[in-house]
Amino acid sequence: MKTNNITKGLTFLFFTVSILDIIGVAIHNSMLQAIFKPMIILSLMALYYFSVEKKNNWYLLALAFSFLGDVLLMDKNNLFLYGIAAFLLSQILYIKIIGSQLKPSSLKQKITAIIPFLIYVIILLSILKSNLGEFLIPVVIYGITISIFGVVSLLNYFVSKTKISQVLLFGVILFILSDSMIALNKFHEAKAYYGVAIMITYILAQYLIFRFMVNKKD
Repeated sequence: MKTNNITKGLTFLFFTVSILDIIGVAIHNSMLQAIFKPMIILSLMALYYFSVEKKNNWYLLALAFSFLGDVLLMDKNNLFLYGIAAFLLSQILYIKIIGSQLKPSSLKQKITAIIPFLIYVIILLSILKSNLGEFLIPVVIYGITISIFGVVSLLNYFVSKTKISQVLLFGVILFILSDSMIALNKFHEAKAYYGVAIMITYILAQYLIFRFMVNKKD
């Protein structure tokens, strides 16, 4: 009962700091963002710690890199590349976690999982390439990596067909959507609504991935 109360409290904390950060983004209040954005992943790490008996240290490390990425990307100019690097490491760890538990799949399933994310990365990079400049290689690497994240998540759904694998897939798609808006906002055309949309999709993505990590069958 005590642990259940702790997880309920941490869930409330996670969504509270998330909403406060989104409000900070919406009203362009840098102080609110500086206070509450770092707390999003820290509260999620605490929630995960108290939600499971057997901790996945790779997942905790992935969250640590996500936290670092959040902090670095608060400076969208000088530290942008370092923030992308932190999230790249986070994505690689997520891929490792999902890939390590993948069941055998057919060639048809593999091809079907690859095609939509291959199309996605080609279209996105074709839109961005003329404005990437020195960021071309890092963005290409990141785009390929997050596409692989999508592929393994879709493949995981194909071979398991469980509700929790569907939750993971939806979370990964939201993650890709969030990252795509970051790229479009910085390298293509900035839009006023991107800031709030980026945070909403990112927060939901991280929470859905968390739900997968808590409920998946090892």
